[in-house]
Amino acid sequence: MNKFRPWAFWRRLQYGAGFSVFCAGLVTLIYFTNFYVGPSCFDNFQNGDEAGVDCDGSCVRICAASIIPPRVVWADSFAILDGQYNAVAYIENPNKVAATPALDYTFTLYEEGSIIATRSGTTILPPNSTYPIFAGRILTESGRVPTKTEITLAPAEVWQPATTDSSQFVVRDKVLSSPGSRPRLTTRIENVELAEADEVEVVATIFDNSGKPLTASQTIIDNFAPRSTREVVFTWPSSIAKTVRSCEVPTDIIMAIDLSGSMNNDQAEPPEPVSSVLQAAEAFANRLQASDQISVVTFASEAKLEQALSNNASSVASLISTLSIDPKEEQGNTNTGAALELALLEIQSERSNQDARQAVVLLTDGLATAPEEEPENFALAAAAALKAEDITVYTIGLGENVNLDFVRQLASSPALAYQALNKDQVDEIYQRITSSLCEDGPARIDVIPKTATNFTPLR
Repeated sequence: MNKFRPWAFWRRLQYGAGFSVFCAGLVTLIYFTNFYVGPSCFDNFQNGDEAGVDCDGSCVRICAASIIPPRVVWADSFAILDGQYNAVAYIENPNKVAATPALDYTFTLYEEGSIIATRSGTTILPPNSTYPIFAGRILTESGRVPTKTEITLAPAEVWQPATTDSSQFVVRDKVLSSPGSRPRLTTRIENVELAEADEVEVVATIFDNSGKPLTASQTIIDNFAPRSTREVVFTWPSSIAKTVRSCEVPTDIIMAIDLSGSMNNDQAEPPEPVSSVLQAAEAFANRLQASDQISVVTFASEAKLEQALSNNASSVASLISTLSIDPKEEQGNTNTGAALELALLEIQSERSNQDARQAVVLLTDGLATAPEEEPENFALAAAAALKAEDITVYTIGLGENVNLDFVRQLASSPALAYQALNKDQVDEIYQRITSSLCEDGPARIDVIPKTATNFTPLR
């Protein structure tokens, strides 16, 4: 029978424990040498000093929980050609340093509640300012016209710091030229930082003086060297003279004034309502801008060019004051169509300003009675020819007996047709037309660059 020896037991236990420790150490060494990966900013775990999964702490990525969500300031779309639109939205990023290199968006264009076009894409959103998102050449279904534009933003997957913000670029000047023929906006932009910028998106948006956006364009600068200045040009494929209603854009105006015999039926001395009408027309001419041109056409049985297009408003006003009704027209006719045809010929003459918006302002107190066959249809066809050339037609129907439906059909839209129930209202209507032709004050032009070049790289 073996006798239990305590010292032998403890020796075997020490040997076993030592061997186990050795094996465990060897396994640990092999694991750490060949398989162990320490906490990182790309392991999809919250570890180390991270405040969230792979964000904050020593990670460059910023946790979404600490981000103030971007805010849509406005979204709109602008006709570029028939059935083709540019869509723009202003997005505010209030975060001081947080930016995203990939913000997914979708523009949706509606016509009276029905979706007529969508456009999705991805853009960058730098920090600490408001930036545009631009989507160009959006085609609508069957040429339909959008009445509402919306943008939706998907939550950004990555937020990271940017080393610079909107202060990196300074826009030095903005010159809008040829708005009526080949619209062109020329600007000088300076990169004031020591860092270059690649793929710089630059969006130009033109607003009216009340802050409503009117149109927009985009261009890309492939590489923008540090501490350098670049000339940047934006263009539009068709006229924006009517869209940009600033008084800085000139207007060519044809005043068509009815001098048929009925215009002196109210009072013989002075003849009314023609005397008040001519005074109001004279005041209208004197209110025009120095860059505007005005022409005068009168009509009764026939139409006559009294004054070719001229930018000498005071001279034209003086001529208007001398107009009178030919006694032969006391029993004559009213040839509205001939006046509109003559207006088109003058506005298409070599005297017209190709960079101006173009308008006809017609005043009549009666029905179209000449030529003998279908005089109203003749006048409506002449008005249609003007509108087909993108010439705005304003109409003023004088008196209670005027055919208001006819006057409205002549105008470019019912909103541009007016009725003066008496001679005293004529000047007020001419003033409203002056305000419609152009707005007080210059248009506002925003030119906003943005680039992802200076986002802090993830590591």
